[in-house]
Parts: sequence; structure tokens; C-alpha cells
Amino acid sequence: MSKTLKYNFYLLLLATIFVSGCRERSVPRPRGYFRIDLPKREYKKYDTICPFIFEYPVYSHVSYEIGKNVEPCWFNLVYPQFRAVIHFSYKPVNKNLGILLKESNDYAYSHSIKADAISEQIWSNKENKVYGVLYDIKGNTASSVQFFLTDSTKNFIRGALYFSAEPNADSLDPVIKFFREDITHLIETFRWKNNLPR
Repeated sequence: MSKTLKYNFYLLLLATIFVSGCRERSVPRPRGYFRIDLPKREYKKYDTICPFIFEYPVYSHVSYEIGKNVEPCWFNLVYPQFRAVIHFSYKPVNKNLGILLKESNDYAYSHSIKADAISEQIWSNKENKVYGVLYDIKGNTASSVQFFLTDSTKNFIRGALYFSAEPNADSLDPVIKFFREDITHLIETFRWKNNLPR
């Protein structure tokens, strides 16, 4: 091989290395999610014909189901901006507290097929006779937060948070945490009307 040909070969090889070495490698990037702007926390009082009161967020509204077989104190707390809803169902206690507790526990643990974990936080407010359990359901489940409250003698209410979206714990996590704080506030301000000071 002549010197010129050798020289041109090395020059071509060097140019190829230089050009290919400067190119950025394509690396797969993780899936991103839209930024969610959460509203400022403000609350208003829920006080109707139902035997309880509580505070709920101003960025939600109460919606009642209408129909023949709908109980009067069954309602939804709707978050239209987030396509989310908390379903509430109230039942009077009439020697059936054990059944209501079991049903509520069964509803929460029916998500264990898809759940990564389910934790329980016990609530007890002896002064206002508000007792219950808050269920945190982790993973890609239809419902991520559920709870029940009772005075253990006359009243029982159950709530469950649902989204009108495909369950995706990663993308919904900031909103679930935000709503969990709202649910905690709701529980802390919850009162049975028959136990209010006169």
C-alpha cells in the first residue's frame, strides 16, 4: 500500500471515528406525566337532612343519586377537574354493626388482587363518638382510599375514592395524596347530629 493511500485510509478512519463519536446516543426515556396544578385548600360545611355534618372542599360539589331504590343519604362528592368522586353510603345501625363492619372491610380488601399493599389507620374520637378506619390501597387499583365511620350504636357511613380513568398509581399519586388530606379533614370535622351540643 502506498504512503498516500495509507495516509488517506487513516484519515478516513479517523474522520469516521470522529463523526460517529460526536453523535449523541439515543437512550430510551422514561414515560412522563402532565403536571397537575392542585387547588388551594378551602372547605365548606355539609349540613342537610342526613344525621351528620362535616367539612368538604370548595373545589368539589355534592351530587345525589335519583331513583326508586336510592337511599336518601347516599351521595357523591364530585371533583370534576380531576374526574374523581368519593361515593358515600349511609346506613342506620340496627343490630347489624358487625355485618356493616365486615362489608366495609370486604369492599376495601376486594382490591387486594391488584393492590401492592393495603394499610389501615384507626380513627377514634371519643368526645364526638366518631370511630372508624381509613384504608390506603396502594397500586393500580380502582379505588385508592376508602373509609368508614360509626358511632357504634345508631349510625354508619362508608366512603370510597374512585377516578374515571385507567388506574395508574404513578400518574395519580400526587392527586391521591392531595385527596387523602381532604378525606382526613372530612373525618376530623365529622360529627353525628345526635351528639352535637344543644
